[in-house]
Amino acid sequence: MQEAELNTIQKNMVKNRKVLFEKTLSFRWTDLDPNFHLRHSVYYDFGTQQRIEILEQLGLTLKLMQEQNFGPVIFREECVFKREIRFADTIRIRAKITKMKPDASRWTFQHEFLNADNKICAILTLEGAWFDTKLRKIAVPTPTIAVDILKHFPKSDDFSPF
Repeated sequence: MQEAELNTIQKNMVKNRKVLFEKTLSFRWTDLDPNFHLRHSVYYDFGTQQRIEILEQLGLTLKLMQEQNFGPVIFREECVFKREIRFADTIRIRAKITKMKPDASRWTFQHEFLNADNKICAILTLEGAWFDTKLRKIAVPTPTIAVDILKHFPKSDDFSPF
């Protein structure tokens, strides 16, 4: 990626930070469990979808990752459920990074699911790294575009380096 393209992406990130890193969710009938609240596995699906959408909007597309032979790999993923989410609820999901190595080779993402009262309903946390899809091992060094984009992600208030 050219430096001019990267600067444009970074400017758009700052300008549209809330648009990129927070979105309102829409639920389907199939997202519910027999208790008529959001099924546990749906939280993981929404987190994955949001991360991919953010990366795509910032220029780290699936096509680019495929061309450069790398992609994200997850080591651990966990969701803590705090409040029930029902079909008609207005819920926003917000993404941020809570931990990251200085070279962005390993990271921890957090997704907060917030209700209309801005109360946290669930927190999805995952730890991962960048994977070399050709060599089938952790990518060393971390691809430059991944480093540049992750360094501009919002950080949690308790952010810490690995």
